[in-house]
Amino acid sequence: MGGASSFLAMLSIACFLFCGWLATKVSKAAGVSSIVLEITVGVILGPAVLGVVAPAYAECQYRRHVDCTPPADFERLILEGQPLGADLDKIAGSLCHKENYHLVEHDVVDGAASTLTEDGHIDEADATGFADEDEIADLEKAAAAAAAADNHTAADAHGADMYPVDPNAGDEEVAVTPAAAAAAGHHRRLSGGGNYHSYSECLLKTCAAEVAHDCQLTPDFFTLIGHTGVALMIFESGMHFDFEKARVVGPKACAVAVFGTILPFVTGALLTVIYGRPFMPDGVSVGTALAPTSVGIALRLLGEANVLQEDFGQAIITAAFVDDILSLILFNVLFSLRGDFQVVPVVVFPILGIIFMVLAMIAAVKFWPKFINETIMPRIPAKEGAKVSPHDEVLFLIMMMVLVAYATLTYFLGTHLWGCFIAGMSFACIDKHHWPHHVWVKQTKRA
Repeated sequence: MGGASSFLAMLSIACFLFCGWLATKVSKAAGVSSIVLEITVGVILGPAVLGVVAPAYAECQYRRHVDCTPPADFERLILEGQPLGADLDKIAGSLCHKENYHLVEHDVVDGAASTLTEDGHIDEADATGFADEDEIADLEKAAAAAAAADNHTAADAHGADMYPVDPNAGDEEVAVTPAAAAAAGHHRRLSGGGNYHSYSECLLKTCAAEVAHDCQLTPDFFTLIGHTGVALMIFESGMHFDFEKARVVGPKACAVAVFGTILPFVTGALLTVIYGRPFMPDGVSVGTALAPTSVGIALRLLGEANVLQEDFGQAIITAAFVDDILSLILFNVLFSLRGDFQVVPVVVFPILGIIFMVLAMIAAVKFWPKFINETIMPRIPAKEGAKVSPHDEVLFLIMMMVLVAYATLTYFLGTHLWGCFIAGMSFACIDKHHWPHHVWVKQTKRA
């Protein structure tokens, strides 16, 4: 039985998983967290270093099959209306529209974009469609000189690049240079969902954004498994939530969460401004990226140290999730900066999420213990000699249903991880001996 076989691929994946498992055991034997060694093993054995795992398993299919690389003479092909490649042509036909951009006078010489400076000299720049500050200034001077000299519009120029049209100009088309458009807020092209100075920039950046979006929806195999593991881990940690201790540490944890969100946001924004970048949107973006807390890492470390049930452990977890709620609001505000302020995702969804969390916490204390212990379980007949008791099976089924329902609901409110933790909290008061947690661990290990 010769020919191609998947045995080597199976062997490489088995080797990768074995090394990850071995890293966990070595770390535990050394009495340290396994996170660092697991990450190190993953990086070394991954496609970027030793390549034990093939890139096909660690890279989104869209990144492998969608080509956003601009062809040679990219600007010239755009001006002549020639094909740009299958993937860029799709963007050109759906998300970036040439009519949304006007023409600024310059010549195309040997594949380079040449702009007319104030003193009449030709200033050549790479024909990429991206304009730096010097090029923008030259384009502004060229447009002013051309208008004063012959009152020609920029649309009549030979070999012109495309820049956004002023939407407030009425029927008369007025060329808007990148700097002027940026100052007036007119350089934003809604079709691509971003801020673009030229048509070529819209094509390239929108293509990259579409690939990133598709990879988020359908990630590669290992990324998908990792996301699933994080969701299950956060659900399991929710079952360790202690409502009695939360009453004690809650106010302090909320204060920590507020400072843990505001201080990284302010620090990141200030450092961005100090390094010469604008506060909007660069500073806000950096500050927002630094604001969230890694709930998964915190849960893993506290669980490995067996301090999740301690007062400070509960305070850390409570603060981490409040921090993530605040960070979620910041992300929604940041995304709303792309256009008009959107009340529903920025204000309404977080408020609905908080209301749902409060109601779910009340149900975790008042409803679920009685419903499961007094209504459901007495109706389940016992089965002698069963490897898994019917009560465990029913409880596991209920947990999965609640997990999926809560995660789906909060997904539409911002993030599914929020619902995973709330779902786990729903089973924190079922049994003082942590029966739901034992059932969960046992059944997930079987899976």
